[in-house]
Amino acid sequence: MNACAAIRTSIETADMIAKMYLEDLTDDELMHRPHEKANHIKWQLGHLLASDYDMINGCCPGVLPDLPSGFAEQYSKEAAASNDPADFHTKEQYMEIYSKHREAALNKLATLSDEDLAQDAPEAMRSYAPNWGAAFGMVGIHWTMHSGQWAVIRRQLGREPLM
Repeated sequence: MNACAAIRTSIETADMIAKMYLEDLTDDELMHRPHEKANHIKWQLGHLLASDYDMINGCCPGVLPDLPSGFAEQYSKEAAASNDPADFHTKEQYMEIYSKHREAALNKLATLSDEDLAQDAPEAMRSYAPNWGAAFGMVGIHWTMHSGQWAVIRRQLGREPLM
């Protein structure tokens, strides 16, 4: 297995977990906060999609399709406090963006060499992803981290554990 295949496996494992946790949740349930200071899943989904966009397009400009106008601002830290469902997208909209972005990112990953993965990431992300390989790898890790938060929300909503 080469580095690209290992990164792909990590991303696909994160995708499997995230999809399982999201599959049966409704748009209303995606607004549930496990604590008054914790973020609901709708904001987290927008944050994850905006982060993926920044990381992948930061290394490989133009790979991911553009996000809807104003999307990044809609999922800023300041916007996380909103409890108004109208301030956020629907689950269907998130999943549509997610599918298109994930396909494009994995297609690009398949074309990268070890030399490509070793290239420096943009300065703004080097504190957490010093090179392209780390940036692509961070995609799966980031989704897995947030999925762990969704496990708590699922239990609060009365769902049985999935794993």
